[in-house]
Amino acid sequence: MQSTTTKPTREAPPAAKGSWGFSGSTPLALVGKIVGLGMVAAIAVWLAIPLIDQGQWLMLALLLATTAVIFLIYLQPRRIPPKYLVPGTIFLIIFQVLPVLFTVSTAFTNFGDGHRGSKQDAITAIEGASVQQVPGGPQYVLTIAAKGADTTGDLAFLLYDPNTKQVQLGTDKGLEPAVGAQVGATGKVTAMPGYTLLNAGAASARSAEISAFSVPTANGAIRSSGLSRAYEGKKTRAYDAGCDCITDAATGGKWTADNSQGTFVAANGDRLSQGWQVNVGFGNFARVFGDQTLRTYFLGILVWNFAFAFLVVFGTFALGLAMAMALNHPRIKGLKLYRVLIVLPYAMPAFAMLLVWRDMFNQDFGLINTLTGLDVNWMGDPWAAKLAVIIIQFWLGYPYMFLVCTGALQSIPTDLVEAASVDGAGKSYAFRTVTLPLLFVATAPLLISSFAFNFNNFNAIAMTTEGGPFPPDSPTAGATDLLISYSYRLAFGESGAQYGLAAAVSILIFMIVAGISIVSFRRTAVLEEIN
Repeated sequence: MQSTTTKPTREAPPAAKGSWGFSGSTPLALVGKIVGLGMVAAIAVWLAIPLIDQGQWLMLALLLATTAVIFLIYLQPRRIPPKYLVPGTIFLIIFQVLPVLFTVSTAFTNFGDGHRGSKQDAITAIEGASVQQVPGGPQYVLTIAAKGADTTGDLAFLLYDPNTKQVQLGTDKGLEPAVGAQVGATGKVTAMPGYTLLNAGAASARSAEISAFSVPTANGAIRSSGLSRAYEGKKTRAYDAGCDCITDAATGGKWTADNSQGTFVAANGDRLSQGWQVNVGFGNFARVFGDQTLRTYFLGILVWNFAFAFLVVFGTFALGLAMAMALNHPRIKGLKLYRVLIVLPYAMPAFAMLLVWRDMFNQDFGLINTLTGLDVNWMGDPWAAKLAVIIIQFWLGYPYMFLVCTGALQSIPTDLVEAASVDGAGKSYAFRTVTLPLLFVATAPLLISSFAFNFNNFNAIAMTTEGGPFPPDSPTAGATDLLISYSYRLAFGESGAQYGLAAAVSILIFMIVAGISIVSFRRTAVLEEIN
């Protein structure tokens, strides 16, 4: 009797039965997919609105294309690899690629205080700042508001005209009706849809911005007179497109536009403080090495930066290796206790220890001067401040090197050292020719990464000396400044933001660290032959 067997049919995966990747999914997966794609769509809409408002069509197209790709990938019925790669790729682009591209692009501009907007923005600011009150001109009851948060939102004036009993909204674009504004008995606006009214504290905190803010009008501009009154005045400075210059009707002054530098310059070299953002090419890099004062301090900081990184890395390595070798013996009693005490500084928060050490080096009541009987101005003398910074980094860094060297020493076969001893090699010779090369096989990459870290060790300077002490002729370059703290002060210092110059210095830092790392890795590749 002949039997027949039926070949089982192969069913399609559940996810492939339906269309658009929804059918066959579990309820939880379906809800997760809907919620996730809904959030993507909401974020895309949220980002698209300001891009449309600012006319950033290229960025808008990139946003729409990215959103479409995400939807196409996650609506596919198959489990394709891009579904797992897209989230990480997006975060990589947002937090790594875009900041790098923005930094590089900024380095070739004059972006900074006085050079933030367009040329038209600069003209509007110059004309608005020159407004002077005209006797008998219109006056308003002023309520200061902000579009969004009261501390960071764009400023706006809510202007109540006592004659017409009307409220107008004044922005840097001009006047428009204040639709929905509610007015109190004194003429002060009590509520305005879409705007946050500034209280006395918030207005005082932004008093400099309020004083510089103006609302352009057909007859001039409206400016504030205190925090509760405003007036419409006449501008004394005006832009003349024929000569591409700013003229002052009161003094007869004339400032011609220098479009290569993004500023208005007079015949005697005098420049108006308000300029605009332009591409300056390699001007920021040339300024670092071409300006006499800047070049002197930059080279000084560069030399100290190299000295700091090398001393900290190899000093902590030598100290950690010495301790690891001293404690790498099984007959030492209390070995675990010694190792715990040595590692203790590494287990404490670094930022807290930096603040503690800063106070310990205080000249008047610090523990260092008190215990030693010295009267050293550790933070006021350049060389003493440098020594203090290095001592602090030695204390914070040697436990890490101790751990690394302990593990590396324990991984080296003891028979190699014993064989060297049998051949008549002394302990020092065996250490130099056997132990140390094998030790570098494991520790060389860590030393390179430690050098890169300490070359950009911002916290070591910012939380102790803050870059000081500073020479009288250079308040932006201190004796203990590293390149990273120097570039931070250029960008966010009290003397004014110079984002373009700071970005150029950041690129130089990257090139230096990358070059040293590439050469070091190539040199340490030879150690692999020893292994």
